[in-house]
Amino acid sequence: MENTLNNKRTAGTKGEMIAAEYLKSHNYLILAMNFRYKRLGEVDIIAREKNFICFIEVKTRSTLDYGLPREAVNFRKQENIKKLASIFIAKSKLFNADIRFDVVEVYIKKDKNMMTIENINLIKNAF
Repeated sequence: MENTLNNKRTAGTKGEMIAAEYLKSHNYLILAMNFRYKRLGEVDIIAREKNFICFIEVKTRSTLDYGLPREAVNFRKQENIKKLASIFIAKSKLFNADIRFDVVEVYIKKDKNMMTIENINLIKNAF
């Protein structure tokens, strides 16, 4: 079980790095990664794109056995990200910024100890 958890965490971390590079290549400025506050959870990536501060959840999958990656960003997760966004905005004094909530789906192929990127899907205004 622990090995499976470590593999998921490794794939998730790798997916976040892949997503950050993808966003940078699409003119996003990364402001923070893995922003946490107390027990609310975390926002994977916070970035600026044009006039928007984007709060981005990254979901990495190697199979669709449990549905599309975006489907894992359920109502509870969305509410936590919105609370964390409010905290980040207050701490950063970005009160007049336009905000947006995006999801990046990273599809990978696992082959032994290798991971290759199959596809990346950016969903702007996901929720």
